[in-house]
Amino acid sequence: MSDTTAPTEIPFYPMERAEGCPFAPPPRLMRIQEEAPVQRVRLWDGSTPWLITRYEDQRAVLGDPRVSADLFREGYPAPAPIVGERSNVSFIFKDDPEHNRLRRMVTKPFTLRGVKAMRPAVQRIVDDRIDAMLAGPKPADLVRDFALPVPSLVICDLLGVPYEDHDFFQEHSKRLLDQSPDQAPRAESRDRLVEYLARLLRDKRDRPADDVMSTLAPRVDSGELSEIDAAQTGILLLVAGHETTANMITLGTLALLQNPRALAALREADDPAVVDRAVEELLRYLSIVHNGRRRVALEDLEVAGQKVRRGEGLVIPTESGNWDESVFPGAAELDIDRDARRHMAFGFGVHQCLGQPLARLELHIVYSTLYRRLPALALACDPADLSYRHGSLVYGVHEMPVTW
Repeated sequence: MSDTTAPTEIPFYPMERAEGCPFAPPPRLMRIQEEAPVQRVRLWDGSTPWLITRYEDQRAVLGDPRVSADLFREGYPAPAPIVGERSNVSFIFKDDPEHNRLRRMVTKPFTLRGVKAMRPAVQRIVDDRIDAMLAGPKPADLVRDFALPVPSLVICDLLGVPYEDHDFFQEHSKRLLDQSPDQAPRAESRDRLVEYLARLLRDKRDRPADDVMSTLAPRVDSGELSEIDAAQTGILLLVAGHETTANMITLGTLALLQNPRALAALREADDPAVVDRAVEELLRYLSIVHNGRRRVALEDLEVAGQKVRRGEGLVIPTESGNWDESVFPGAAELDIDRDARRHMAFGFGVHQCLGQPLARLELHIVYSTLYRRLPALALACDPADLSYRHGSLVYGVHEMPVTW
């Protein structure tokens, strides 16, 4: 077992992607995976947690009860200055049993059965947005005109959030996901969203409906849940429910446009299983949550022969795991016939994404509908002119002009 100290040169994390390679993980990250898969990196605050780059090691760490997701625990490798106090964070930054207690309160609508019931509504939303694009001017911005509205309408309906407020929550969602060291804008956006959702909870108390926020309101009244925990849960579902899927729609479309054979196969597929495989492969290939899952060791442990001491941070960039050649041969190639179901785009372990069944449903419907209805869909700009969201927790493009 190794107990070596950090190498002489400790690389900074997160690392830069190669220019002209928007889908690939950073080259240095992949070199580390090959040469020294567990090594220290330096973060924005000067701390030097361990970087875990290989698939099997990542799964082992994310599934290990000896590591913590509590961002207030000493040694936690925060991606940016922490905004708020311990009582003012989402359950994804808490450990069991509190994490599980809060998570269970909103699990029901995200079960396979609950999500299946949403299929007709999601299909209508997708068709309506395509109709609007067809009726509008060309070129259109796929982000603004399709990729953002689809999951925003879905999650607003599920939560009971008025869609007419989408400009407000989309603006503040982007700020929350910004990983720059300046915490003031994130703090302001968090406070605005907490205030908004707390007010919505009070409205649901008086006028309940068939939505998630209405189910949380009586739990607040009974004392089972604090208002701030309910609001933070709403923020998590609202932000994650539209930002991640929106960027997967856009980046997935861009990847397919640059792989016309895969796009044609997907467009012409009659078998839903073909679309399902494409969804899983695009999730693996793109891995849009690209700033690393963060954990801290609760006790001494060993990762790939390297001793990690209690209180040391761990950064798990699942995009490198999803491109691990030992698990996904030819990982740098988009192969929609690949069985990629073991990818970690949604994380792994008890903190893996609650909303993954809904995300899969939305992506299946989008990928099986958009390219059929717009068979001549094409970029309306030079790919080199696209601007990517490198500074955000969720990777994507800011705008994507398309024509058909």
